[in-house]
Amino acid sequence: MAAAPTPSPAEIRSLLMRANRLLGASLVEANLVTIDQLENANEKLLELIANGNPRQCTLLGVLAYDLKVIKEEDILQYCSDEHKVGLIDLRSYDGSEELKSGLNHAACWATWTVPFDRDEDFTFIATGYYLSPAVRTFWEKQVGGQVVWYAATLEDIAECLERLAKAKP
Repeated sequence: MAAAPTPSPAEIRSLLMRANRLLGASLVEANLVTIDQLENANEKLLELIANGNPRQCTLLGVLAYDLKVIKEEDILQYCSDEHKVGLIDLRSYDGSEELKSGLNHAACWATWTVPFDRDEDFTFIATGYYLSPAVRTFWEKQVGGQVVWYAATLEDIAECLERLAKAKP
Protein backbone atom coordinates (compact mmCIF):
# COMPACT_ATOMS: atom_id res chain seq x y z
CA MET A 1 0.00 0.00 0.00
CA ALA A 2 1.60 3.26 -1.14
CA ALA A 3 -0.12 5.75 1.13
CA ALA A 4 0.32 9.49 0.80
CA PRO A 5 2.38 11.39 3.40
CA THR A 6 0.68 12.56 6.60
CA PRO A 7 -0.89 16.00 6.10
CA SER A 8 0.31 18.95 8.17
CA PRO A 9 -2.05 20.90 10.48
CA ALA A 10 -2.35 23.61 7.80
CA GLU A 11 -3.24 20.96 5.21
CA ILE A 12 -5.82 19.50 7.62
CA ARG A 13 -7.46 22.91 8.06
CA SER A 14 -7.52 23.40 4.29
CA LEU A 15 -9.00 19.92 3.89
CA LEU A 16 -11.69 20.69 6.48
CA MET A 17 -12.67 23.89 4.68
CA ARG A 18 -12.65 22.25 1.23
CA ALA A 19 -14.57 19.17 2.43
CA ASN A 20 -17.33 21.32 3.93
CA ARG A 21 -17.45 23.79 1.03
CA LEU A 22 -17.82 21.04 -1.56
CA LEU A 23 -20.32 19.14 0.57
CA GLY A 24 -22.43 22.29 0.74
CA ALA A 25 -22.23 22.77 -3.03
CA SER A 26 -23.29 19.15 -3.60
CA LEU A 27 -26.23 19.47 -1.21
CA VAL A 28 -27.45 22.59 -3.04
CA GLU A 29 -26.91 20.96 -6.45
CA ALA A 30 -28.95 17.92 -5.32
CA ASN A 31 -31.71 20.27 -4.07
CA LEU A 32 -31.33 18.92 -0.53
CA VAL A 33 -30.77 22.42 0.92
CA THR A 34 -31.17 25.97 -0.38
CA ILE A 35 -28.40 28.49 -0.89
CA ASP A 36 -29.81 30.59 1.99
CA GLN A 37 -29.77 27.58 4.30
CA LEU A 38 -26.21 26.82 3.23
CA GLU A 39 -25.07 30.41 3.86
CA ASN A 40 -26.57 30.34 7.36
CA ALA A 41 -24.90 27.02 8.07
CA ASN A 42 -21.54 28.26 6.79
CA GLU A 43 -21.64 31.22 9.18
CA LYS A 44 -22.29 28.88 12.12
CA LEU A 45 -19.60 26.48 10.90
CA LEU A 46 -16.97 29.24 10.84
CA GLU A 47 -17.79 30.02 14.49
CA LEU A 48 -17.41 26.33 15.40
CA ILE A 49 -14.10 26.07 13.56
CA ALA A 50 -12.82 29.11 15.48
CA ASN A 51 -13.67 27.29 18.74
CA GLY A 52 -11.54 24.34 17.62
CA ASN A 53 -13.60 21.29 18.69
CA PRO A 54 -13.26 18.82 15.77
CA ARG A 55 -16.43 16.95 16.68
CA GLN A 56 -18.46 20.12 16.11
CA CYS A 57 -16.77 21.24 12.87
CA THR A 58 -19.27 19.76 10.47
CA LEU A 59 -21.48 21.54 7.98
CA LEU A 60 -23.74 18.52 7.88
CA GLY A 61 -24.12 18.61 11.65
CA VAL A 62 -25.02 22.30 11.56
CA LEU A 63 -27.60 21.76 8.80
CA ALA A 64 -29.15 18.67 10.36
CA TYR A 65 -28.93 19.26 14.09
CA ASP A 66 -28.51 23.00 14.70
CA LEU A 67 -30.62 24.49 11.90
CA LYS A 68 -32.76 21.37 11.34
CA VAL A 69 -33.15 22.06 7.61
CA ILE A 70 -32.35 18.50 6.53
CA LYS A 71 -32.38 15.06 8.06
CA GLU A 72 -29.16 13.09 7.99
CA GLU A 73 -31.21 10.02 7.03
CA ASP A 74 -32.33 11.84 3.85
CA ILE A 75 -28.70 12.35 2.83
CA LEU A 76 -27.87 8.71 3.55
CA GLN A 77 -30.86 7.64 1.46
CA TYR A 78 -29.78 9.98 -1.34
CA CYS A 79 -26.25 8.50 -1.30
CA SER A 80 -27.70 5.01 -1.44
CA ASP A 81 -30.25 5.73 -4.17
CA GLU A 82 -28.32 8.12 -6.40
CA HIS A 83 -24.72 6.96 -5.89
CA LYS A 84 -25.28 3.29 -5.00
CA VAL A 85 -23.22 3.70 -1.84
CA GLY A 86 -23.77 1.06 0.83
CA LEU A 87 -24.72 2.03 4.36
CA ILE A 88 -22.84 0.81 7.43
CA ASP A 89 -23.29 0.85 11.17
CA LEU A 90 -19.83 1.10 12.77
CA ARG A 91 -20.92 0.73 16.41
CA SER A 92 -19.69 -2.83 16.79
CA TYR A 93 -17.00 -2.79 14.11
CA ASP A 94 -13.45 -3.07 15.39
CA GLY A 95 -11.58 -2.40 12.17
CA SER A 96 -8.32 -3.55 10.71
CA GLU A 97 -5.18 -3.32 12.89
CA GLU A 98 -3.19 -2.22 9.83
CA LEU A 99 -5.48 0.76 9.26
CA LYS A 100 -5.82 1.65 12.95
CA SER A 101 -2.06 1.89 13.46
CA GLY A 102 -1.52 4.49 10.73
CA LEU A 103 -4.79 6.39 11.09
CA ASN A 104 -4.58 10.17 11.00
CA HIS A 105 -7.33 11.17 13.41
CA ALA A 106 -7.19 14.86 12.45
CA ALA A 107 -7.84 13.98 8.79
CA CYS A 108 -10.68 11.67 9.84
CA TRP A 109 -12.35 14.43 11.85
CA ALA A 110 -11.80 17.01 9.10
CA THR A 111 -13.55 14.77 6.58
CA TRP A 112 -15.93 12.83 8.84
CA THR A 113 -14.46 9.67 7.38
CA VAL A 114 -12.79 6.53 8.71
CA PRO A 115 -11.10 3.71 6.80
CA PHE A 116 -12.26 0.62 8.66
CA ASP A 117 -11.04 -2.46 6.81
CA ARG A 118 -8.70 -3.65 4.11
CA ASP A 119 -8.83 -6.75 1.91
CA GLU A 120 -6.02 -7.18 -0.63
CA ASP A 121 -6.07 -4.01 -2.79
CA PHE A 122 -9.43 -2.78 -1.47
CA THR A 123 -9.85 -0.36 1.41
CA PHE A 124 -13.30 -0.02 2.96
CA ILE A 125 -14.11 3.51 4.05
CA ALA A 126 -17.12 4.87 5.93
CA THR A 127 -18.02 8.54 5.68
CA GLY A 128 -20.71 11.02 6.51
CA TYR A 129 -19.33 13.22 3.72
CA TYR A 130 -19.61 11.04 0.64
CA LEU A 131 -21.15 13.92 -1.32
CA SER A 132 -17.96 15.97 -0.94
CA PRO A 133 -15.59 15.22 -3.85
CA ALA A 134 -12.72 16.67 -1.79
CA VAL A 135 -13.22 13.93 0.81
CA ARG A 136 -13.29 11.11 -1.71
CA THR A 137 -10.22 12.42 -3.56
CA PHE A 138 -8.25 12.92 -0.35
CA TRP A 139 -8.90 9.42 0.98
CA GLU A 140 -8.34 7.70 -2.35
CA LYS A 141 -4.88 9.29 -2.43
CA GLN A 142 -4.23 8.49 1.24
CA VAL A 143 -4.97 4.78 1.11
CA GLY A 144 -3.81 3.92 -2.41
CA GLY A 145 -5.49 1.06 -4.26
CA GLN A 146 -9.23 0.80 -4.73
CA VAL A 147 -11.81 2.14 -2.29
CA VAL A 148 -15.19 0.70 -1.43
CA TRP A 149 -17.25 3.55 0.01
CA TYR A 150 -19.93 3.32 2.67
CA ALA A 151 -22.12 6.06 4.09
CA ALA A 152 -22.52 6.34 7.86
CA THR A 153 -24.05 8.78 10.29
CA LEU A 154 -21.97 11.49 11.89
CA GLU A 155 -22.65 9.88 15.27
CA ASP A 156 -21.31 6.52 14.03
CA ILE A 157 -18.18 8.17 12.65
CA ALA A 158 -17.64 10.17 15.86
CA GLU A 159 -18.12 7.16 18.13
CA CYS A 160 -15.78 5.07 15.99
CA LEU A 161 -13.08 7.76 16.04
CA GLU A 162 -13.39 8.21 19.79
CA ARG A 163 -13.20 4.45 20.33
CA LEU A 164 -10.10 4.23 18.11
CA ALA A 165 -8.47 7.16 19.94
CA LYS A 166 -8.98 5.41 23.30
CA ALA A 167 -7.50 2.19 21.94
CA LYS A 168 -4.45 4.01 20.57
CA PRO A 169 -1.25 3.04 22.45
